[in-house]
Amino acid sequence: MFYALATNKVRAPGIRFSHVLSDIETLNREAARETYDVTALSVSAYAHVADRYRLLDCGASFGDGYGPLVVAARSIEPDELLGGRVAVPGTLTTSYLVLKLFAPPVETVVIPFDRILEAVRDGAVEAGLVIHEGQLTYARYGLHRVVDLGLWWQQKTGLPLPLGVNAVRRSVPEPMAREIARAIRRSVRYALDHREEALHYALGFGRELDAELADRFVGMYVNHWTLQLGDTGRRAIRELLARGAAAGLLPGPVEPEFLALEDAA
Repeated sequence: MFYALATNKVRAPGIRFSHVLSDIETLNREAARETYDVTALSVSAYAHVADRYRLLDCGASFGDGYGPLVVAARSIEPDELLGGRVAVPGTLTTSYLVLKLFAPPVETVVIPFDRILEAVRDGAVEAGLVIHEGQLTYARYGLHRVVDLGLWWQQKTGLPLPLGVNAVRRSVPEPMAREIARAIRRSVRYALDHREEALHYALGFGRELDAELADRFVGMYVNHWTLQLGDTGRRAIRELLARGAAAGLLPGPVEPEFLALEDAA
């Protein structure tokens, strides 16, 4: 998504981007401190910082009938999760929120996302909630899928699962915030139009992914919702936040505010 910005193929006059690579749970917690003017954010974490950030209309990740997976070392039924601990990548992640909506009583333990597969394989936990490339590589560890939370969400709501979004601090002046949003959209558009070039760049940051799997992963999560949320994307975000609040998993009801752009051009 950010290849064109990071390599100066897309520029925003008067704005300098400094790219910070961090895992999503770290970014979620930094948002509470307003560390960054613009940040990637879990949708669930937005509920904690909605008074300080607005959501951008571009750069989001949605799972359309797929999403974070719960995996285990043996083939088990979903109701068997209640008998053991499930490793999660962070309590502010969207994956955690959806897991708790799926199985409220489940016991969880936080483990960095890139160590969860090993923890499940080695028996440190009974199951693990995997995000990112782990959704494609878990079988290499001899693990079995228990439930696809993105599929469960779609069956429950008829909507795609909103996972990650981009947000801009409310203190950023409106004209600059809009220019930032346009630059990010142009960067996403450039990547979609120059897929092989952008994918080659992204592979430098991949873990355990060859070009074929990386291409598949990008195809799953960089799509038309990434370019522009649209009515369905916004409705999915509202629905997730509403269900999380109703279940007592979020601080309270929150109406997301979107910094909309005129079109997807």
